[in-house]
Amino acid sequence: MKRERKCVSCNEIKNAQEMIKITKDFKTNEIIINANNFHFGRSAYICKNENCIKTALKKDKLSKNLKKYLTEEEKENINAVLNRMVVVKH
Repeated sequence: MKRERKCVSCNEIKNAQEMIKITKDFKTNEIIINANNFHFGRSAYICKNENCIKTALKKDKLSKNLKKYLTEEEKENINAVLNRMVVVKH
C-alpha cells in the first residue's frame, strides 16, 4: 500500500518513503529525524529538497506542524542532519 504525505514546505503530496519524516516524541518532546514506527508523537514530512528544508525552517513551518518551539540551535542541528539527506540541490 502506498502511503502518501504532504510536504510541510511546498505542500506537494508524495510517497512517504520519498520524504524525510520528523517526529516530536510525545513523552520526551525530543525531535527524531526519519523515525521508525516505534516513536509516537506529532510528525511532519519534508521533501528531500534543499529549498523545502530551508523554507520549512526559515518560515517556522516545521515548528507549527510539530507544535513545538524550535530554538536557533535546534534549527541548526536539524538543518545539518537534513542537508545530509538532500537528494535535490537547487
